[in-house]
Amino acid sequence: MLSKTPSESRTIMTDMVLPSETNPLNNLFGGELLARMDRAASIAARRHSRRITVTASVNHVAFNRSVPVGSVVTVEAKISRAFKTSMEVYIDVWMEDRYTGESNKANEAIYTFVAVDDTGKPTMVPQVVPETALEIERFEGALRRKQLSLVLAGKMEPSEATELRALFIK
Repeated sequence: MLSKTPSESRTIMTDMVLPSETNPLNNLFGGELLARMDRAASIAARRHSRRITVTASVNHVAFNRSVPVGSVVTVEAKISRAFKTSMEVYIDVWMEDRYTGESNKANEAIYTFVAVDDTGKPTMVPQVVPETALEIERFEGALRRKQLSLVLAGKMEPSEATELRALFIK
């Protein structure tokens, strides 16, 4: 199976925050942002695998900055690493300054998607070949994040989590 770079499946979605999508403080609802991130991640996973993809887990979400009504928000999703049938998708959320047009990172998330065939059975996905320093950093961290998730879910014994053990045992 062929390998792909993260840029080959990158998905960028830009939209404006409307009043109906905000809380009483006039900031974007967290659930609305989660839905936007899920859609962008799903498209990136589908582009990478060329299969139907389903959300397996939301591994990490950081709501670092509130997003006020009227803001222009860009959600960027890239596959950081592919495993056998699953893909880790790293999502960066950017917010445009209304006056300068400068974009600053506001939030981020890490989702896991699984590629499935027409019957819903998991299917193999292409590997990822990271190119930039950031892509390499995210690629290398993905196995640790996967092992941590599996240990916390009780699907892997801590002693089997070699990447995690390497962090603590020299």
